[in-house]
Order: sequence, then C-alpha cells, then structure tokens
Amino acid sequence: MTDISTGVTVRQATRGDTQGLISVLAEAFFDGPVADWLVPDPNDRRTVYRRYFELALSHGLDNGHVDTTADLSAVAIWYPRPEPSPKGSLEHPAALEAATGVYAPKFALLDAVFEAYHPGEPHHYLAYVAVNPEQQNRGIGAALLSHHHRQLDAIDMPAYLEASNLRNRELYVRLGYRAGPPMILPTTGPTIWRMWRGQPNAARPEGFPASGLLPRRSAR
Repeated sequence: MTDISTGVTVRQATRGDTQGLISVLAEAFFDGPVADWLVPDPNDRRTVYRRYFELALSHGLDNGHVDTTADLSAVAIWYPRPEPSPKGSLEHPAALEAATGVYAPKFALLDAVFEAYHPGEPHHYLAYVAVNPEQQNRGIGAALLSHHHRQLDAIDMPAYLEASNLRNRELYVRLGYRAGPPMILPTTGPTIWRMWRGQPNAARPEGFPASGLLPRRSAR
C-alpha cells in the first residue's frame, strides 16, 4: 500500500529482504544512549549489532510481522501479544549469547527489564522500527507505522513500544501514543519511555495499562 501523503509504499518483508534490512537496523540503532550502554566500544558495536539484528530480524520473520518499504529503506518488527503473553523460547538465551558474546549479560538484562514492565493487556508490540540514516526525517518511519496502525484500528487493537530518546518519544506522541512511567536501566543506564496507543474506539481515554512491576492505579 502506498501512503499518498509521502509516496512511501509499504509491504510485508520476506526472507529475501534479510541482508538489506539487517543493515538498516544496525545502522539506525548504532548511535544513541542505549547503544552506548549495551556496547560501549564502537568498533565492537558494529560487529555485534549486525549479528544481533540478524537474530532479531529472523525471529520477527518467524514469529511476528515485519513491514518494510519498496526500496528497503525502513523496517518495523511487530509482535501480536495476546493475553496471557507468550513465553520466550528456551533457545533464545543461547542464541543471544552467541550473537553478542561478552556483551550478552546487558542484552539479556535489557530483554528482562522490557519484559518485566510489559503491559498485560492484549496489544501489538513494536519491538523495532528503523529507517536508513541517509533517508531519515522524510516521514518514512511515520508512514511505515501508520500503515500498521490502520490495521490495528480496524480491529480496535492497542499498540505498545519503548522509546529510547526524547526525539522518538515526541514522534510517537504525534502518532497517537501516550507516555507511561519511564524505566531507567540499571548500572547507569539510560531512561526508556513506555508508550501506549490505546483503542481508537474507546468511549473515554484509557489509563496506562498495568505491568508485572507497576500495579494499576485506580481512576480518579
């Protein structure tokens, strides 16, 4: 489907797109507070990130839904999260360690923190969205997400993601997300903003959904 306002054509990704999309993910996430925390050495980071995002993209193609653009300039990895949430694969820790080597403990810690604070309500989870750095600030990422949002709106399904910086946080607010209580990663880690896009047909604004660590507060 082509977004008329931006001219961006969105389609579902296939295995044939893997190499191009790994590069987009690795380059788009290369800089930033989370990257600096996960792999402080930039030289190591480039190698580790390519292996890590090869694993992440493969998992998304097998277990989730992956959207891309006609020119492979952007990618979004979504996971339907029914209630109760699915349990992780027993093979994932070993695969993560093989991909990230000595940095595996921080990658595993990041996964654990994200999962602990994950909403318990049914939703679609945006695990990753990335745009080729040379093509950012052209509305490509927004068009890619809006494509999936329209599908969610048709079935009255919320969406959830984590924003790792204020710039991205503001983009998601413009796309209909609300910020919830933030997370601060351990060992001098950065702040992560939890973002929730509620059901579009709700009679009134919803409170931020509860997670395992953050009990639901009564409405006032």
